[in-house]
Amino acid sequence: PLNSLACLLCRRAEADPDICGDKREKHGLRAHVFCLYFASLLSQKDDNRTGLMGFRPRDIQLAVSRAAQKVRHCCVCGETGATIMCCQEDCDRWFHLPCAKHGACVTQYIAQYSAYCPEHRPHLELGVTPEPETECAICMETVDDRETYGTMVCPACKRAWFHRDCIQVGAIPAAPGHNIRAFLPRMFIMGIRIPFRLDNDSFAELGERHSRCNARECHYPGGREEAEEEGPWELLLCSSCAAEGSHRRCSGLRNSTASWECDSCAGLGTGMRQSTRASLGWGQCPGWAWQSPCAPGGLRAPLWPGPGPGLAGP
Repeated sequence: PLNSLACLLCRRAEADPDICGDKREKHGLRAHVFCLYFASLLSQKDDNRTGLMGFRPRDIQLAVSRAAQKVRHCCVCGETGATIMCCQEDCDRWFHLPCAKHGACVTQYIAQYSAYCPEHRPHLELGVTPEPETECAICMETVDDRETYGTMVCPACKRAWFHRDCIQVGAIPAAPGHNIRAFLPRMFIMGIRIPFRLDNDSFAELGERHSRCNARECHYPGGREEAEEEGPWELLLCSSCAAEGSHRRCSGLRNSTASWECDSCAGLGTGMRQSTRASLGWGQCPGWAWQSPCAPGGLRAPLWPGPGPGLAGP
């Protein structure tokens, strides 16, 4: 029987909040924030006040019922009740969110909330390997002799190496600090959800919705900082990192084109298949990829845990 304090979706009473987020309860339903967002059988309504954080109770119960079917075995722990399916087309692997780390699965804490099994997870593929006895830039312990799920290299400088577990808890190494916009989006793509603690205003700019055309040549008469709500001058944000944008025409895109990736992300194999638009009122506020989905009235709360309320914890 399910523990009365357990999340309905992952079936755990205790789970890493840096992975699953806070546990929320309403209408007799209890679930972790990110178990809801990553559940493949669930869709969030526009109004966050509906049900549990925008997810209707009957939809949650139906998803749990379907996940309990024998075919929904977790590819990591082997138990039933898995609610997250690999986003790779034709892949039928499922897993629980708390199992992702143990099974080398990747869950991307950015708009679309995509998830990938070990076989189809994205790789940085920067073509570098650590020197023998290279130490983690955070804990100073030795890292693996190559890039693995647990050992990563800084995509900004390609010299600093660190453990996934170390960067996951928010201990950002000094090396990428001078190029944080090149560092954090790629960490999100690789499934890292860095807890955000406001010790200073180092990351204040990341709370600002990106609204600039980053094309090599911007042709919009109003300039890079302006855009229209539709047509050739609509600003599309990168569907993977949401940290760069482009007017359709500035990147040679047709008006019907709904998907665009920046040059930096296009080679990372992110698997993102949908666009991230900067238009107002879009359901998940992709321009705030490292913040929570929209609350009523456009209010947003940090995904990272910190002092005060809000979604716990891009």
